[in-house]
Amino acid sequence: MTLTETTTHPGTDRRWLALAVLMLPVLLVSVDNTVLSFAVPAIAEGLHASGTQVLWIVDTYPLILASLLVPMGSFADRFGRRRLLLIGALGFTVVSVLAAFAPSAEALIAARAGMALFGAALMPATLSLIRNIISDPTERRTAIAIWSACFAGGAALGPIVGGFLLEHYYWGSVFLLSVPVLAPLLLLGPALVPESRDPAPGPVDAVSIALSLATMTPLVYGIKTLASSGDTAIALSAVILAVLAGAAFVRRQLRGAEPMLDVRLFAVPAFSGSVLANLLSVFSLVGFLFFASQHLQLVSGNSPMAAGVLLVPGLAASVVAGLLVVRLVRHMPPGAIMSLGLLANAGAYVLVAVAALMANDVALVVAFVVLGVGIGAAETLSNDVILSSVPAPKSGAASAISETAYETGAVLGTAILGSVLTAVYRASVTVPSVAGEAGAAAARETLGGGLDVAGALGGRAGAELAESARHAFDMGAVATSAVGFAAMVLAALIVRRTVRGRIAEAAE
Repeated sequence: MTLTETTTHPGTDRRWLALAVLMLPVLLVSVDNTVLSFAVPAIAEGLHASGTQVLWIVDTYPLILASLLVPMGSFADRFGRRRLLLIGALGFTVVSVLAAFAPSAEALIAARAGMALFGAALMPATLSLIRNIISDPTERRTAIAIWSACFAGGAALGPIVGGFLLEHYYWGSVFLLSVPVLAPLLLLGPALVPESRDPAPGPVDAVSIALSLATMTPLVYGIKTLASSGDTAIALSAVILAVLAGAAFVRRQLRGAEPMLDVRLFAVPAFSGSVLANLLSVFSLVGFLFFASQHLQLVSGNSPMAAGVLLVPGLAASVVAGLLVVRLVRHMPPGAIMSLGLLANAGAYVLVAVAALMANDVALVVAFVVLGVGIGAAETLSNDVILSSVPAPKSGAASAISETAYETGAVLGTAILGSVLTAVYRASVTVPSVAGEAGAAAARETLGGGLDVAGALGGRAGAELAESARHAFDMGAVATSAVGFAAMVLAALIVRRTVRGRIAEAAE
């Protein structure tokens, strides 16, 4: 007997209204990934947060979010995707308001953990609901293109929105975004979005959930620890624990009659290649934003709002490219388009190096346009292949894998490319002796720290330190670009070999 998806399909017009409503949480969660980077200085000052507390304010969200995506995807398949979506939206809104008015750093860290919990319920549900609301392959590809554009566009909008809010309001305003964004979903979602679930879900597997958490949490923590503090012993211990838990998780899924996650999907070349394309597209985007947001403000002297506006052309390019590949894929294999998208990302990193060497903001804007084209193309088709590779009843779990790739890519982008940039900066900056031991330590920590110390010194010594800090930062960007370029070229070659034929053939 063949199991079919339990769902009720809305009419043609309502399907696209439902899609519009589903894009709201996608946009919000994506914006939240990058908006906080602009608010960190104001938060640290307003809450008198220590360096360790600031680190946890930033890291708690992706750490918990990445850990819970796979279990939440499984819960969505079992208990209802719309139900989990609305629970996530309501919880995310309430906890975001609490975060906006957090009285202490500890309270904000706790609120960020709650936001991650409910955010993990939002994202897999949106992508899997698209699979079930829109069954026509061409229309679904368009819908996924819109989904991908909202995700990539939200990441680019984060600095713009953050810059505007911080120039006009207090730091908590960045968390209040969820209220106007998610309110329409909570009001219209029950009427527009149909419920769907797996008609024959397996039992809740508490052991698999625990192993999933034991895999992703220490993995993300280990990567971030290595990037931020350089404590190799702790980082490697966390990664080893993640590998052991991951191996136990895979073994349990392979042996179970009704696994929480069908890991055999990774044996399908098209599926694994598409997941890799997802991960590395976000890797390239977040790595770029990590450099660009600082360069445009601290090196070029733009305000947060002006720096964000300079990223708008890249955002537009990502949206347009995602929609255009829906037509292009009728004439070219998806693997070829995804590979070209990843090669465009590689080309963008060449332009980043040029922009850093020439201190040219125009080159940086062009680099983001090229990157936007590559990300829009690669993400749209990779998500389409991922969803097409699984039966509809398991779309929640497949969506969770895609989302986990997104979050892991975001963590790796900041950790790997950010740590390369920071290491080169520290090795290259020249601090005058008059800065003292404490001043030298602060100046070598970050570009912002170097400019603060330079401002305090003043005079010729301060000017020389500021110039050295800016130059060292851009040298770090050149090294980062080399790593990003190599990663994108390698990914393009892997995707070209794994994703073959048309999407329907890849899924088969």
